[in-house]
Amino acid sequence: MTVKSTLQQQLQTLSVARYPLHMPGHKRRVRPAPGLDCYAWDLTEIDGADDLHDADGILADAMARTAALYGARRCWYLVGGSTVGLLAGIRALAPFGSTVIAARNCHKAVYHAIELGHLTAHYLTPSADPQFGVYGSVRPADVAAALDAEPSAKCVILTSPTYEGVLSDVRSIAEICHARGVTLLVDEAHGAHYLPLAAQYGWQGGAVAAGADLVVQSAHKTLPSLTQTAFLQLNGDLADPAEVERQLDVFETSSPSYPLMASLDGCTRWLAEEGSAAFAAWRARLDRFDAAVKDLQKTKVMCFGRDALDAHPCFFAHDSGKILLQIGTEGAAYLRADGFEPEMVCGPNVLAMTSPCDEENALDRLAAVLHAWDEQAVPPAPAAHILPPPGAARCTIAEALLRPAHTVPLADAAGETAAEYIWAYPPGVPLLAPGEEVTPEFLAACRELEAAGTRLKHIGGSGKMELRVMR
Repeated sequence: MTVKSTLQQQLQTLSVARYPLHMPGHKRRVRPAPGLDCYAWDLTEIDGADDLHDADGILADAMARTAALYGARRCWYLVGGSTVGLLAGIRALAPFGSTVIAARNCHKAVYHAIELGHLTAHYLTPSADPQFGVYGSVRPADVAAALDAEPSAKCVILTSPTYEGVLSDVRSIAEICHARGVTLLVDEAHGAHYLPLAAQYGWQGGAVAAGADLVVQSAHKTLPSLTQTAFLQLNGDLADPAEVERQLDVFETSSPSYPLMASLDGCTRWLAEEGSAAFAAWRARLDRFDAAVKDLQKTKVMCFGRDALDAHPCFFAHDSGKILLQIGTEGAAYLRADGFEPEMVCGPNVLAMTSPCDEENALDRLAAVLHAWDEQAVPPAPAAHILPPPGAARCTIAEALLRPAHTVPLADAAGETAAEYIWAYPPGVPLLAPGEEVTPEFLAACRELEAAGTRLKHIGGSGKMELRVMR
């Protein structure tokens, strides 16, 4: 028998108590789609249902349960994904027109927050791993140097773990920031599984436990919660919770989905009641996979098998829930033919994302498929560093977007100043931001990406590569 979450039980009680003379239009009688049964508790902010933007009832209780599970001072449920948490969090920490320190490999939502706040950004560009062509960790020494050079900076923003599972030393970075009275925001969208109960199974060093002031986590990425759901966690006294709430009121919908919020509460309950056993089983599955791929001859698996963490000196740590395979597009097709759909294919790298909810033998089957591939594979070309250092910022992002611009062929744009973003998605990290000089290194990276089958995206979508540049 399925046990409903506390929030879901209360929503169902409300749904049968009175006839709905309110939104939504399905009136809890007509399913929006066949088999979609959550319509019964798809409510609006009626009496007894609480209000996400002024929570003092069932939603406040639900968010308090989640905060306690993670050891955070406050938690807010997000129904606009980690994107809304990054937008609101950065705006709350960095006043309009101020300066921030940001890792260059942040998600595009961070850049959009910089744009909307007319912020001046000084970037930290991590070293690239030469074997897999991915960014390494943000070094604490680089954060300290950046803050010494920019003493007016209001906050530091970084991503840990990255899309590929690379973690930074958040605890040391938080201590450096706090010694200077500067706040730290960590985009932990791909690390919602880093919570206290997971530490004994190998997932230590989560940003909440490490002392980051604001932590944004996509519950739906690695935990059992509906797509679009996320947490925003607050620690310490440097971040003002009232200002965070005000900014969430600005950026998040005023009609939050109760099914989405109920799934976050259900995820919290699942973690509290079944999390320890689920994480233990997840660790066992990953350990079996690690042992099973040790004899692969032509297939590299980052930080698994014969590839160890110490082979990547620019990594502080690695999230073992992310399996990065160097098998290229042909290898990805081979996986699909055997019933596996990878998370991402970018050049030679193919990302398999795991979670505590995987089937018991899923990774055993993956290892078997990789062995079959290894027997007949031609190793792909070594990964190139596809995320080049940024060109010089000639103005802020906001300024570049407000000035007159025109379009030129991308191949002819060297030396120009960009008036738009270009990124490869996933992971959604901009290769070029408005206001930056277009460098030959950037153009070379674009050619490498296109040759590897990766489509670049910009304002016009993807396809013919042109670039808006400042006049």
